[in-house]
Amino acid sequence: MSPAAAVRVVRALGGNRYVEGRLHEVHAFVFAAAGAHHALVEAQTWAARVLSDPTIDRDSKDPALFRAATDKELGAALGAFWGDPGEAEARARLTELLRSVGAEPSGGPLFDEGAEEDVYPVLIDAGWQLLPLARLESERHRGVLESYTELELASARFEEESAVPPRAQLLELPVFGGRELVLPEDEWGELRSPLVVWSSLDATYEDYLVRGVLRAAKVAEPQD
Repeated sequence: MSPAAAVRVVRALGGNRYVEGRLHEVHAFVFAAAGAHHALVEAQTWAARVLSDPTIDRDSKDPALFRAATDKELGAALGAFWGDPGEAEARARLTELLRSVGAEPSGGPLFDEGAEEDVYPVLIDAGWQLLPLARLESERHRGVLESYTELELASARFEEESAVPPRAQLLELPVFGGRELVLPEDEWGELRSPLVVWSSLDATYEDYLVRGVLRAAKVAEPQD
C-alpha cells in the first residue's frame, strides 16, 4: 500500500457511519510543518501560538504540545506528508523541527509496536470508538447486522453486554513518530511496513467494517 492510499484508508475510517467518537492527539510540530490547507487553519494558528510560547518546552512530553484533532484535521495533516503536493517540503520542515529537539528521523521499521513507548516525540496517536452492537439501528446499520445470523448476533451482543469490565469497540492507529511521517516509503513507493490498525471488534463486525473502508478508499483487499 502506498502512503497516499493509506491516507485514504484513514479518512474512510473516520467517515464511516459506525463511528461514535474519536480521540486524535496530534503534535504541534505536525501542524506547523504541514503546508497550507483549508482544514488546518485553526490547528496551524494553535501550533504557532504553542511553539512561540516560552513557558512550553518543545523538547518535552508536555500535553500542551498536543491538540485533539478532528477527522478532517487528521486526514489533512497525514496527507501533507503522505502523498499531497508539497510533501517533500512538509517533510523537510518537520525534519528541521525534530532536529531542534535532537530527534532527527532515521531509518528502521515503521510502526514498531514493541518500541512505541520509546517513540519521541509521538507525533500522531489516533483512534476511533465504534458504536456497540446493542446500539446499531436496523435501517442505518443494516449492512453489518445482516452479516450475522440471528443466533450469531444474539451471542455477540450477549458477550459485549456481559463483558467485565465493559468492552469498548475500538479501532486504533499505530503511533506515528518522525520516522513514520518523514521516511515512510520504500524504493517502490510503498509503505516500508504495513499500516496495522488495532481492533477490539468481534470478527464479523471487524470484517464488514474493514471491507467497507477499503472499498471507500479504493484499496484492494489483501489476498489470503
